Amino acid sequence: MAHDHAHPPAEDGVRTAFLAAVGLNAAFIVFEVVFGFRSGSLALLSDAGHNLGDVLGLLLAWGAILLARRAPSTRRTYGLRRSTILAALANAVVLLIAVGAVALEAVQRLRHPAQVAGPTVIAVAALGILVNGLSAWLLGRGRREDLNVRAAVQHLVADTAVSFGVVLAGVALVFTGWLWLDPLVSLLVSALIVVSTWKILRESLDLAMDAVPERIDPVAVRSYLETVEGVVDVHDFHVWAMSTTETALTAHLVTDRATFDDEITARIAHDLSERFGIVHPTIQWESTNRTQPCQQGRAALPGPADAVKAPAPTAATPGPPPLKAGQEDARHD
Repeated sequence: MAHDHAHPPAEDGVRTAFLAAVGLNAAFIVFEVVFGFRSGSLALLSDAGHNLGDVLGLLLAWGAILLARRAPSTRRTYGLRRSTILAALANAVVLLIAVGAVALEAVQRLRHPAQVAGPTVIAVAALGILVNGLSAWLLGRGRREDLNVRAAVQHLVADTAVSFGVVLAGVALVFTGWLWLDPLVSLLVSALIVVSTWKILRESLDLAMDAVPERIDPVAVRSYLETVEGVVDVHDFHVWAMSTTETALTAHLVTDRATFDDEITARIAHDLSERFGIVHPTIQWESTNRTQPCQQGRAALPGPADAVKAPAPTAATPGPPPLKAGQEDARHD
């Protein structure tokens, strides 16, 4: 017995927040690139590359949310919910490529330091704190409704902290004149991005491979099902992510009851949703009185007793006549 739930469309507030965050960060990227080249600051350029990744990530997340709202079709019976997982995976790959290019340039700058305008770095990075902080606040209002939005908020908060680090590096550069501080900050920023992006990459790959989402303990879910009244065994148990916000479950529950109670099934669906966040459970009941074991996912092979025997020739069905001497057998040509 399957249970599905209708999901309301994304609120206008979330859509407006995405638009505002994308617009603010896109404008700030242009600002950082212009003043990064004018000041010769690799730290600003690396932060611009990071913010570009943020904009792409926001667009991917927003687009995936829109795709996930499309109704299922005959061929795509789950709709396009998994697009949110693919968006996270694509975002992680793009970020890692961009970080690799920035880190390579930073190593070159450490070998051949270049003059950097410290005050410009401080001013632009301070503006980055304002932009990232405001974007995080705008998206934060919808963080309880969508884990994907919540992850974007956490990313923007981390960007605010990175911009703060760039401000500190600019201040130190003004007072010390150490040119190696700028590429060093770039490498530190790149390392922070790799750490956070690697986690996103690993989680998105796991979800794409139908792994159990990290927020769900499969042992606890199985233990709960085993404690349901009348359940004596649980098998063919699977938990996977349909999207970054929706989780599905299938399980075969063996019961010693003579009949299956729909009320118990409805209570299981409610508990799975409330306790574990699993909103698409599919439960199949099986009786302990089954004469054949469950062969889910396997083809039953005939045993020796099931072998089909050819009937012996009888008077009514005589066999072929014997061949005469010298006559060729053409029956098998």
